[in-house]
Amino acid sequence: MTPKNYISLVSKLEQTQDLSNEEFASLLEADSSSFAEELARRARAVREKYYGKDVYIRGLIEFTNYCRNNCYYCGIRRDNGRAQRYRLTHEEILACCAAGYQLGFRTFVLQGGEDAYYTDDRLTELIRAIKKSHPDCAVTLSVGERERDSYEKLFEAGADRYLLRHETADKAHYESLHPAELSHEHRLQCLRDLKAIGYQVGCGMMTGSPGQTTEHLIKDLRLLQELQPEMVGIGPFIPQHDTPLASCQAGTAGLTLKLLSIIRLLLPQVLLPATTALGTIDPQGREKGLLAGANVLMPNLSPVTVRRKYALYDNKICMGEEAAECIRCLSKRVAAAGYHLVKDRGDHPGFKEIFTSS
Repeated sequence: MTPKNYISLVSKLEQTQDLSNEEFASLLEADSSSFAEELARRARAVREKYYGKDVYIRGLIEFTNYCRNNCYYCGIRRDNGRAQRYRLTHEEILACCAAGYQLGFRTFVLQGGEDAYYTDDRLTELIRAIKKSHPDCAVTLSVGERERDSYEKLFEAGADRYLLRHETADKAHYESLHPAELSHEHRLQCLRDLKAIGYQVGCGMMTGSPGQTTEHLIKDLRLLQELQPEMVGIGPFIPQHDTPLASCQAGTAGLTLKLLSIIRLLLPQVLLPATTALGTIDPQGREKGLLAGANVLMPNLSPVTVRRKYALYDNKICMGEEAAECIRCLSKRVAAAGYHLVKDRGDHPGFKEIFTSS
């Protein structure tokens, strides 16, 4: 296929937000730097149509690295006896939020392993405390699979958003990355429950995960079309040395960037992070992500003392930076890419009116 043919497919995707499986495969497998540049340019234009030059920041608080699960790729998996376990206290989490608020953060992301210590009661108490201290801020949860009644209680307590990566939309591929105790069907049901309850929902996948094929990625894109999430978080697979997949090859920045652009054209108003994993695999990854259609960054607000313990994968960046230092650095990098950080909740346009009018 010629570059001209690729561009015609991109134009079709822009206009219809859909392609055939064969057309998606052609885009995903295209090996042309000029095409990749044009794809990113088109995605950037769509992103700027809806969000201008604004980049939203989310304050990531990794509050527990205990996890009941044993995912084959994850450094905080249950059977990793070398992981240094920790839980932040209620007061420490609120202190992270207070420091982040002073730095301009208006969204706090509570991310952790599936830790049974954090019952519905403990989490609802925490959410209410954050909302009481910072009523103009959004609270995002990223604490894995729970049952619908649990999600409902957390939503009623004030949680606004929920991040739950589906990792892969292909059942057999999912089962190659997770032990039998985890169910692909349950993961997808959780996402559907979250949407039905009223959360702004984020899903996403690893790019270049072991065994991944073009067909798997097309299934991921079809799932995004079906679910219509408000956020999509993707990043390259990066092996972690204490996991069963330690010797597997990492994913690439190139495929991740291409998918960011395709997802921007597929879901024009989606909130799309340039992830830490992308910045880990490529020193300029986050800037390249913004230039490929992303509009969200998630700096770490966790205490420096625990950051290295939340080791989902190897060589994670920004492990030793204080939050203030990190935001200064990011501001410069974002400006160099032609964008600017904003002090805003950064809601999806479908939800924005709800919060600006209340």
